[in-house]
Amino acid sequence: MQSGFDLPAPGADALAHSARVRDLVATRIAAGGGFLSFADYMDAVLYAPGLGYYSAGARKFGVGGDFVTAPELGSVFARCLARLVRATLRQLGGGVILEVGGGSGALAADLLVALRDEPPERYLLLDISGDLRERQRQTLAARVPELLPRVAWLDALPAESLDGVLLANEVLDALPVERFRMRGGHAAQLGVQSAGGGLAWAEQPAPGPLASAVAELQAALGAPLPDGYTTEIGLRQPAWLRSLLGTVGRGLALCIDYGGTRRDIYHAGRSAGTLVCHYRHRQHTDPFFLPGLQDLTAWVDFSAAAGTAAAAGLEVAGYATQAHTLLASGVLDDLPGADTPLDSDRLRELQEVQRLLMPGEMGERFKVLALSRAFTPDFPLTVRDLRTRL
Repeated sequence: MQSGFDLPAPGADALAHSARVRDLVATRIAAGGGFLSFADYMDAVLYAPGLGYYSAGARKFGVGGDFVTAPELGSVFARCLARLVRATLRQLGGGVILEVGGGSGALAADLLVALRDEPPERYLLLDISGDLRERQRQTLAARVPELLPRVAWLDALPAESLDGVLLANEVLDALPVERFRMRGGHAAQLGVQSAGGGLAWAEQPAPGPLASAVAELQAALGAPLPDGYTTEIGLRQPAWLRSLLGTVGRGLALCIDYGGTRRDIYHAGRSAGTLVCHYRHRQHTDPFFLPGLQDLTAWVDFSAAAGTAAAAGLEVAGYATQAHTLLASGVLDDLPGADTPLDSDRLRELQEVQRLLMPGEMGERFKVLALSRAFTPDFPLTVRDLRTRL
């Protein structure tokens, strides 16, 4: 469990759970001849049934979890998205909302509260975690019981296409990524091996798909990555995103996550990659610390995501920072005026808006990729469109 970071110690039950996850990983390493790709490792520690971080029952979101997402801060974020959703559904003449990765249910609840007078025909939630699905049910039953008949939980993406709005908030960053290091002009694949009763980095020549993807990346960048450069690439993102976007009939898809363009992510100054671990509201870079008890994420390459969407027949309707998107959707309209008493609720809301908008918080690090099919929004998506940078 040792790590080079000052991190809180878990309890005995959590340690025992992490040991089971580590045993699972060790078994897979042995089955792979002593090497497990980092993407397969990430998949195991995050999604293994009953064991992975998102599949087991530990609390993940909010003060008692490991990190805070925008919907967990309060209702401002959802109220802003509700304005975009309402405008979309009005223009379409109705439709559904499909939320992928619903977390605690806070976003769904706040959206439905804001849309109570004009609710969607259905609100669909896709989440692999039974624990989170139950939390979502409880949250929605407490907040919008009258709209609960419109809500349904899905075990898989719907077979038919849907007209309406697709929401993916902080989903793409948790897709397993490959990690590689440049060696003499070629990519070496970084993976995991068993060492000293624990886990450690391992390295081998990149297999064909990874080598080809890195070659294509360097061609797109117009220059080779320097020797020793270490980073990640999402080889699984295109297929997953194509499947997800295949559910969009007519309407809008909003992908919200921290990340940037290809040139942002593979900048010379970001030579150690973007891999980050979240544990008890601490960020660190040791993915082998307490497997199964911490979240692993990597920045989203929105250039790649936009390319996948375009190839799947969707239009890139907008790309902007979270701050510019929320400003376009009226985030400042609800703030108290100078003559309004500043009670604790209003102060908390001001603090929420600050975190959502400020460059050093979520405002610049988080981006919004808006995608559309057979739909051209007649309302603004952002106050500053950055599509030309993709």
